[in-house]
Amino acid sequence: MKREVIVVANAYNKERLARPGGQQALLPIVAAAGADGIEIRRELFDDAALRQLSETGATIREHGLIAFYSVPDTLFNAGGALNPNLARFFNEAEQLGARQLKFSLGHFSPGTDCQQLRAIVDASDVRLLVENDQTDCGRMAALEAWFEDGGTAYSGMTFDTGNWLWVSENPLEAAARLGKFVSYIHVKAVKEGRAVAPDGADDLWRRALAALPDNVPRGIEFPLEGSDPIAVTRHYVDLLREV
Repeated sequence: MKREVIVVANAYNKERLARPGGQQALLPIVAAAGADGIEIRRELFDDAALRQLSETGATIREHGLIAFYSVPDTLFNAGGALNPNLARFFNEAEQLGARQLKFSLGHFSPGTDCQQLRAIVDASDVRLLVENDQTDCGRMAALEAWFEDGGTAYSGMTFDTGNWLWVSENPLEAAARLGKFVSYIHVKAVKEGRAVAPDGADDLWRRALAALPDNVPRGIEFPLEGSDPIAVTRHYVDLLREV
């Protein structure tokens, strides 16, 4: 089985992302490195780029890649209400041709009426995912409460192997408790309080991967550094396919 490997756009440094073309300029690199797709980050778009999502999606497909879309926002706001911009974000993901749309969970409370969420999810072919972020809302208990209260009807989970450490939780325990909900894995290692490439750190990331589903996409979300971006990206695409 060939594992799908996705390159998260912000794995590249700010200087490369600031070049003409922005995230679109990454597509030849990602494709040449043999990755299966790219995770497009909304926060890296300006208003002009947001008006050209259909064109960006077409270019992604021309490079033989699939698209995931990440929105730096929460599914539920601080008052516990559904994100009022959710339908717009789904529309953006659809324009992009994205397979998955990722949020942080935010401030979900068990028993919340999710009829509006169901209507939005049911009307789209885009799969909604919630991620363990670096806040208290991304802790194991919060995500368990979401999925056990019926969240599986609306979303899968993006499991970030490194973010658990920022909230002082154990990735291996999280994999045991939440692995059955996982649809996508953000791979990163953490060293001295910052995200690093996995082959420059201990094997906690590797042990977490071994405890998670083997048939879901794996995303490169750690710094891709070096003078040859294609070679560096290819190295980690191959590594995540093999582990």
